[in-house]
Amino acid sequence: MKKTYILTLALILNTLIVLGQTQRTQGKIIPDFGQTFEVENPEIKTDTNTQLKVIFDVSKSPEDVTQINSYLVTAARFLNMHADAGMNLDQLSVAITVHGSAWKDMLTDEVYMEKYGSKNPNSELLNQLNTAGVDIIMCGQTAAYRKVSKSDCNTSVKFALSAMTALIQFQNNGYRFIKF
Repeated sequence: MKKTYILTLALILNTLIVLGQTQRTQGKIIPDFGQTFEVENPEIKTDTNTQLKVIFDVSKSPEDVTQINSYLVTAARFLNMHADAGMNLDQLSVAITVHGSAWKDMLTDEVYMEKYGSKNPNSELLNQLNTAGVDIIMCGQTAAYRKVSKSDCNTSVKFALSAMTALIQFQNNGYRFIKF
């Protein structure tokens, strides 16, 4: 009887630990995307008195055209986790360069529907990122190669000569590069 009690208690504690690790927090900046986990007592403390400037490079997209691009969600998660840590939106500068197969994730719902038979699953994420001040930058070379015009893309998307050019220019302006 005592062994059963101890085993049951151990299973309950293990379940609580696992459940505790899967509790995600809704974002303060991008509420519908980029949920985060609380990290208790991290050894590397977040400096909430600094300015963080980051540029994400996104070149991949899911094969399933009905799935959201998780690499784009990373930008939302970055904003949300730093807001949860006590930073304000004006301390966070975020940009995303888009090229490679991720070009299709920039399309309007109408163009996406025409090409893939469904609405663009990334549209609302792009809109919320734009509202938060994120620069979403389409590689002009990719767009030209794919015959994609500005009018084919979500209004949140800006065009650059190339993703390479945008990456260099943003890094020259103090942005840190993160490849996803």
